[in-house]
Amino acid sequence: MAGQALPKTDLPRAVTAEMRALVVDWLVQVHEYLGLAGDTLYLAVHLLDSYLRVAPVRLRHLQLLGVACLFVACKVEESTRPEPASLCLLGAGSFSPAQLLRAERRLLRRLNFQLYYPGPLLCLGLLAALARSRPRVVLLATYFLELSVLEAEAAGWEPGRRAAAALALAQRVLPHEAGEAPEPGLYRYCSLPQLH
Repeated sequence: MAGQALPKTDLPRAVTAEMRALVVDWLVQVHEYLGLAGDTLYLAVHLLDSYLRVAPVRLRHLQLLGVACLFVACKVEESTRPEPASLCLLGAGSFSPAQLLRAERRLLRRLNFQLYYPGPLLCLGLLAALARSRPRVVLLATYFLELSVLEAEAAGWEPGRRAAAALALAQRVLPHEAGEAPEPGLYRYCSLPQLH
């Protein structure tokens, strides 16, 4: 699963794309509030999407699953991680630290401890360096990538293709900033997912 798109299976019946977007939007806010690294967010959302495709989730446990994904992502990506009790407080006390730790174990078991994910942010950095993109273009592409986490459909895109689409869109929005550098040739524009 590393570096590949998730299978094009639907979300569980109990979880709509809108409900998933609400949880992901909340995760983005918690991520920003805690000042976590960008890769932590992308890994957390990847873990959430991966779990949703392999296990049933009750709607009332969706936020708990999201926090468990963020907790695991922090353990992988961050040098210091938030305590379970502080994450539970951010969840407005809707679950306990013990419930969070049980959810973490369930997540790890269902995903067979497959946690490596070279997220789109890493790919964006590499593609931007190849294209000699200016900082404003990279910043805008990063913003487009962050917007894409809200879309359930984006889980079906490979991280490199997602990064290339964000970079291509940023270059088109800021053509005067794109410079003279050649465009990345790894993907043709027609093969890139359409970010809306």
